Amino acid sequence: MKTIFIRNAEIKMKPVALLEFPFDQQLIDLVRTIPGSAWQPDLRAWAIPYSDELISQLLPLFRGKAWLDYTEFKRVKVELKPAPISLPELSEKLVGEIGKFSDWMRNLRYSESTIKNYSQGIGLFFRFMGNKNPELITNEDLELFNKDYIISNKYSASFQSGVINAVKLFFSNRLNRKLEPALIERPKQPRILPHVLSKEEVKAILQAHQNIKHRAMLSLIYACGLRRSELLNLKINDIDSKRGTVRIHRGKGAKDRVVPISEKILELLREYYKYDYPKEYLFEGEKLGEKYSEGSIQKVLKSALVKAKIRKPVTLHWLRHSYATHLLESGTDLRFIQELLGHNSSKTTEIYTHVSQKSLQKIKSPFDDL
Repeated sequence: MKTIFIRNAEIKMKPVALLEFPFDQQLIDLVRTIPGSAWQPDLRAWAIPYSDELISQLLPLFRGKAWLDYTEFKRVKVELKPAPISLPELSEKLVGEIGKFSDWMRNLRYSESTIKNYSQGIGLFFRFMGNKNPELITNEDLELFNKDYIISNKYSASFQSGVINAVKLFFSNRLNRKLEPALIERPKQPRILPHVLSKEEVKAILQAHQNIKHRAMLSLIYACGLRRSELLNLKINDIDSKRGTVRIHRGKGAKDRVVPISEKILELLREYYKYDYPKEYLFEGEKLGEKYSEGSIQKVLKSALVKAKIRKPVTLHWLRHSYATHLLESGTDLRFIQELLGHNSSKTTEIYTHVSQKSLQKIKSPFDDL
């Protein structure tokens, strides 16, 4: 039987449960019988309205037809939120201005995800301002937007910072403006420590799958400290077995880098290649020449966690964090780790010193002297 993964999510400020499973028409027909169910193409999952009794309602529906994995599904406290502010549509003039702004970023080789996020951010700001003439926008307008829209709706500091970045960049390239980008300050970002797995946990995850392709994908993320997108964009020629390196093209910040790859992982990749024979990308989906999807590799990890009996909410990025921390604990210099991870600033890499077991074990608790 196939497994249905169930987890919490929020869509349009309302709590929902997401149901993820491989394509199965019988299961799809059953999900459609649930009131309020809707397919979410961006999430590659079915969303159904949240309730505390949801699992007890789903168990009889899928009994004998699918396994339900609800280890990531938690009860949530549903709070009544004020109705979101109704914002007007963008005027044609501002649509054109934002279009020019997008073209300018594209000419400067900004990534498409940054272009999309910045365009949406500046569009949201102008909609809140009621399509006010950009030449009349002031810093006080941005402060009002932060207070009455972002903070009142409890959006994250990272979302707030992203919109501010978009506004600063947009107005720094416009003349006759009253807004001064240099005077705009970003919100304080919370310092969130990375999640790190033990080597025993990593080994259990990487060895959980019998499928050689699934094992190779997860192993390569940990073995080279790759981001998800970097793994999926790898092409066959990026692996240089003679030099023992992997070339990462246009990683985060459009930067290339080269990372070492061990003979052990090369042997695993050779075994996988004989089994799968990819055409262009190292890991391809159902169609030859097309890269593996982000949603599919997420499901590969979730399945590995179930098989390894690990109940932590592990993500693919935890493997990258674990790679960096384990390197640090084995004595690798932080400067080399910075290069291997592709970090711009050493401060980003230094955060791993706060979770290194080697460093923490040197500290003796005063409790031991009692």
